[in-house]
Amino acid sequence: MILRKKTFRKVLRELRPCRGKAVLSFLLAMIEVAGTLYLPILIGQAVDLIIGKNHVDFDGLVPVFIQMAAAIAASALARWLQTILNNKIVYTVTENLRIRLFTHIQVLPLSYLDAHSSGDLVSRMVQDVDRLADGLLMGFTELFTGVLTILATLIFMFSVNPMIAAAVVVLTPFSLLLARFIANRSHRYFEAQGKARGAEAGYANEMIENEKIVQAYAQESRVTKRFGTLNEELRSHSLKSVFFSSLVNPSTRFINEIIYTVVGVAGALFIISTGATSLTIGGLTVFLSYANQYAKPFNEISGVITELKNAFVSAERVYELLETPPEPDPVRVERASEETAACEREETSEAASQGHVEFRDISFGYVPEKTVLDSFSLDVRPGEHIALVGKTGCGKTTLMNLLLRFYETDRGEILIDGVSVRDMSREALRAKFGMVLQDTWIFGGTVRENIRIGRPDATDEEVRMAAKRAHAHSFIRLLPEGYDTVLKENGAGLSEGQKQLLSISRVMLALPPMLVLDEATSSIDTRTEKSIQNAFNALMEGRTSFIVAHRLSTIENADRILVLADGHIAEQGSHEELLGKKGLYYDIYQSQFKGSAV
Repeated sequence: MILRKKTFRKVLRELRPCRGKAVLSFLLAMIEVAGTLYLPILIGQAVDLIIGKNHVDFDGLVPVFIQMAAAIAASALARWLQTILNNKIVYTVTENLRIRLFTHIQVLPLSYLDAHSSGDLVSRMVQDVDRLADGLLMGFTELFTGVLTILATLIFMFSVNPMIAAAVVVLTPFSLLLARFIANRSHRYFEAQGKARGAEAGYANEMIENEKIVQAYAQESRVTKRFGTLNEELRSHSLKSVFFSSLVNPSTRFINEIIYTVVGVAGALFIISTGATSLTIGGLTVFLSYANQYAKPFNEISGVITELKNAFVSAERVYELLETPPEPDPVRVERASEETAACEREETSEAASQGHVEFRDISFGYVPEKTVLDSFSLDVRPGEHIALVGKTGCGKTTLMNLLLRFYETDRGEILIDGVSVRDMSREALRAKFGMVLQDTWIFGGTVRENIRIGRPDATDEEVRMAAKRAHAHSFIRLLPEGYDTVLKENGAGLSEGQKQLLSISRVMLALPPMLVLDEATSSIDTRTEKSIQNAFNALMEGRTSFIVAHRLSTIENADRILVLADGHIAEQGSHEELLGKKGLYYDIYQSQFKGSAV
């Protein structure tokens, strides 16, 4: 209950920027209710004007009919305007929420993103926000008018006949208590439904992204079976939540019909016993109409409560993501404009050209019970080319993740030119490095836009020259629109090698002060790799570079090769020095070249 109250307050805070529109919506609701409630009075007057044989007052009916038409028109217009206004309020709130969610995801730690499926995050940003919008829209549309209708009808009924009105008020709480009882029982099923929906979306997203692997290993039946299990869980929770929530309206409607019957019987008995002096037939008609008007909002509000329960479950999932602490970055500065950011990147690049990197006694583990790097120290001289080799899981890529602050060290510090990386904003730190990773990323956009990602202000000629140095120009010019060819998400239609060439083109264009090459040529044929290696050698000239490699042929010219094992540096030296030692590096080298010879 406390959690839901907190969520309710958070949702109310989202409405603050639209409070002017909310006040106007409330005023329109008052006009709608006034028109709706004035109509039964006019109907009662009309009934009294036609009671009795040959006593119909036609002259009196005309102005009543005119007033009825005006009341209906005013009420309908107010309702129409209120609907437009409520839609603007709700969809402005949801638009802002989605922007905040997407922006927040950009600054979340990789550890959080690794622990949550992308499908679940997308489900929160799209589906959960949609359900919150549905709940808010129904709340605005029905809640304002419902509450006003109840208050206004109560005032009228007590002014006409307090005893009958008191009977209505006494019976009303039963409707509210029943609605609350059912809604509380359905809340847990809505929670389970939200979790099941996120799990299914995450699994579907994962399998669709890796469908090629699924088919390659003939896992279609197993994957389909697993999806069926998740789908069955969602079906089960959805049916339970819908079943309980659907009980609210008919249950409250039953009680409200009892109220209507009580009013009708009590009113008729009152007229018979006292005559028509204090309550006319037309007055009873108005009273019955108001009793019905009074009961109707409770049916609608019960539906609103059910919808809001579902909406608040979604809101809790949204705020859970929004309130996840971002990467700690105390020196982060907000950019006033892209132009300012570009200037700062340029200044940072010039200042960072020295490239002296120190790892001082750092330790790190992705989980507390397992250390990947333990008391690791390394001093990299400016312009030095460092190669990292070792078995899978020895900490090569982890070291680069810590250098670029994708993860934070558990102990120790990393310095660049004597300044701790913790004292730099992540943007300033990462602007010092150009990266080519084994896992390439191509976004939906033109070839030119994909290459320009590191330097948006680059000219077309500079883009073309970078592609030529990366040996990507030859395949780009064969594409349907050349550099203007629009690529699909993840570069569908391009080979892995072509995608990697585009990634290399980005670095060739950006010309960063330092380089991180993590299996940068793993998907490229041997002939092209030699050409690119020459381009990299020219690019690395005078730049501090870190090369993570499994193919030792690509690092023979490195200034220093580090062989990592169990979170430590097992060996280090030049290619020739390490071969001469006939240690771990020698064994790895021999296994590769003997294997290739065979």
